[in-house]
Order: sequence, then structure tokens, then C-alpha cells
Amino acid sequence: MSFEILIKIAVNNWPMFVRGAGMTLLISIIGTITGLIIGLLVGIIRTIPIPDRGIKKTILKVVNTILSMYIEFFRGTPMIVQAMVIYYGSAQAFGIQLDKVAAAIFIVSINTGAYMSEIVRGGIVSIDRGQFEAAQAIGMNHVKTMTNVILPQVIRNILPATGNEFVINIKDTSVLNVISVTELYFQTKSIAGSSFKFFEPFFVASFIYLVMTFTVTRILRFIERKMDGPADYIMAGNQMQVERPEDIVRKKQSYNQI
Repeated sequence: MSFEILIKIAVNNWPMFVRGAGMTLLISIIGTITGLIIGLLVGIIRTIPIPDRGIKKTILKVVNTILSMYIEFFRGTPMIVQAMVIYYGSAQAFGIQLDKVAAAIFIVSINTGAYMSEIVRGGIVSIDRGQFEAAQAIGMNHVKTMTNVILPQVIRNILPATGNEFVINIKDTSVLNVISVTELYFQTKSIAGSSFKFFEPFFVASFIYLVMTFTVTRILRFIERKMDGPADYIMAGNQMQVERPEDIVRKKQSYNQI
């Protein structure tokens, strides 16, 4: 690899690299957020207690079956195949010509939603059963229990998994070049084809991918630390007061002086 050629390709084609990286971030951000919302909704629905009898039992079973089929399909097939089926299949079977970017966001969103729904369901199941019973004891239904008691804890618990899904989406957008979405991989392939150089353009692209994923990881870890709060937090007011070790030592010294 020639360092001069690498710099020349990066300088001469930086607008294409920037546009590709911007499209990759746009699709992955919107797709991850939308997928998280889908996952939260599906996770809440799939954890609704099924009654022993009645029409509600039948409805919930049918809904759970449909949602299970959705999850199994999108978790069990590659995203590249899903992109081909949704974009080209909808045009051929139904005569619907989707916008490339809109189709890409839709594909990433529903794919992410399938994974996030299982992550959310696992987060809900991991919450102590006593919290559900306590919420029901004061008259909360399933929706109020989820929104006011369970989901705030679940969102914090699944934040690392959500960040991991975000990083995966940044990398997996490269498969969307099969439907001609001008993300980073597509732009890099165009640069390589026009310059007849392949190692240097893809080396630059790999560095850009690394910068994006590393930055996202650091931002999410910063958010996690903020949500955890300070390590030396002391409850006040009518809450239980926990003394810090240095305060205990200071009190002992004052007693000894007396």
C-alpha cells in the first residue's frame, strides 16, 4: 500500500466518503430508534398475562402467534435477503416502487424491532415479580404497570444491548447496497471502480466505520454512567440516610476529643 495514494484517494473523494457516512448514520439512527419503539411495543404485548378463558384469551393468543412469526422470520433470515424481498419483491408482486432510502430505513427498523422485542421481553421477565404484584395491588393495569414501574428499569437494563444493536446496524447498512442505497459501502465501491484501486478506498472506509462505531460506543457508555448516578449518592429527607466512611471517621475523632 502506498501512503501517498491513500492520502490522495481520501482527499480527492472525501465528499463521497462524507455523503456515504452520513447516509449510513441516518439509516442506522432512525432504524435503531424505530426498532426500539417496535421492540418496546411488542415486548409489552407479549408479556400481557393471558386469562384462562374468554375472547380476550383468543385475541391474545392470535396476536402472540403473529408477533412470534414476525420475530422468527426477521431473526431467521439475513438482512440482505429481506432487502431484496421487500424492495424488489414489492415492485414485482404489487407494482409498488419504494423510495430507496425509505425502504432501507423500513428494512433496518423492522429487523431491529425483531431483535429488540426479544431483548425487551427478557428485560421485563428479569424484573422481580413482586413489583408486578405490588402495582396490581394498588390498582394499576398492565399498561400503567409497564409505563410507570417496569419500563424505566427495563430501558436502563437493556441500554447496553441497544447500543450493541446500534453498532451492528452501522455495519449492516453495507448490505443495503444491493438496492442501490448510497451508503458508505456503496460510495466506496464506486470510488474503487473509478480509480481501479480497491485496497486504499476500503481501508479509508474501514477507518470511517471504526470512528463511527467507537464514537457511538463512547456516547452510550457516557449515557449509562449518567443514568447510574453518582457512586457516592446519599439519600436525604425521609429516606434512609447512609453515612460515608469519612463521615464516620470524623465523628469518631470528635467523640474521642470529648
